[in-house]
Amino acid sequence: MTRFRTAMAGVAALALVATLSACGTTTGGGGSSTDAATEDISVEVGADLSGKRICFGFSGSETEFWAAGIKSISDSLEAANATVIEHNSNEDPNRQLEQVRDCITQGVDGIIVIPEDGSSANTIIKEANDADIPIGIFNRPPATEDGAAIVAVADNRDVAAQTTQYLADEAKKLGRKVQPLIMVGNLSDQNAVERRNGFYEVIDANPDLFLTPIEVQTNWDAATGQANLQAAVQANPDIDVLFTSSDFLFPQIQAVLEPLGKWKPVGEDGHVLMGGLDGDNRACGLIRDGYVDATGVQDLFYEASSLLEALGQAIADNESDPDETIVDPGFALTQSNFDEREKDMWGCVITPPSS
Repeated sequence: MTRFRTAMAGVAALALVATLSACGTTTGGGGSSTDAATEDISVEVGADLSGKRICFGFSGSETEFWAAGIKSISDSLEAANATVIEHNSNEDPNRQLEQVRDCITQGVDGIIVIPEDGSSANTIIKEANDADIPIGIFNRPPATEDGAAIVAVADNRDVAAQTTQYLADEAKKLGRKVQPLIMVGNLSDQNAVERRNGFYEVIDANPDLFLTPIEVQTNWDAATGQANLQAAVQANPDIDVLFTSSDFLFPQIQAVLEPLGKWKPVGEDGHVLMGGLDGDNRACGLIRDGYVDATGVQDLFYEASSLLEALGQAIADNESDPDETIVDPGFALTQSNFDEREKDMWGCVITPPSS
């Protein structure tokens, strides 16, 4: 049976505070790539992994969240004296599977994977289980609970709902029904599914406030997202509320809205209520500058630290099939709580690595 662990706010905050001594504060979009490359964003692993070989496979670093997560895990394993075998599959699940199989052939002591999607995660978990090697899945969960793995993941539905609820509360001040739009991620990714579910949880609870939402497919691709948003806004120019399932799409949103006079800060005519999810550096700056109203924050450092601690313990205990889901509750950073909670968002306190 899968065990569940949930972050307490104090624990998550301590995990973040522990990194601040090594992390520079940035403004939105600030920080140089040189600073990011040398910045130590390691977290506590809780074990000395000297003599242990860890296979770390990821599917790409197309967003600030993935780039920072990859660097944090790599830095942390190196700080724990592990030998790290890194593989970048460049968003090819078949290639990632072969890379993991190669690691298994080499007799690694543990495996960490950021999978391309939920289905491929299940396939890789089975490979690790069959080889009696403990495996951890970072942030992108498997499609089913089949197999044994340590899974660290945000409560995407609740974080999306918190963010959308803030947008709903602000929309009520307009005194009329409003037109919402959601930019949907790749629905083969369970994170995208749950973020969409969280958005609709709030929409469906407020039928007197929201018109039928407009859905824009992005497939987690910037160019696709921009083209489809452009078409949607041309067909439906009166967008009042926009939720993007990932913060990395804000530049594309700006490119579409700005020429139409809809990229305005809070309080100015034409402002579109906007929310996102991830908690990246760009979103931090856009909230600070008033263009974005809220974003759902994943506690990147808590997820990385908890996953690595659990995997390290499994290796120390010679446990080949640890089975645990570590839930990061996250939170919504908003215009209302920004001054109080800015430093709790990873994107506000580190220089983003190159994605």
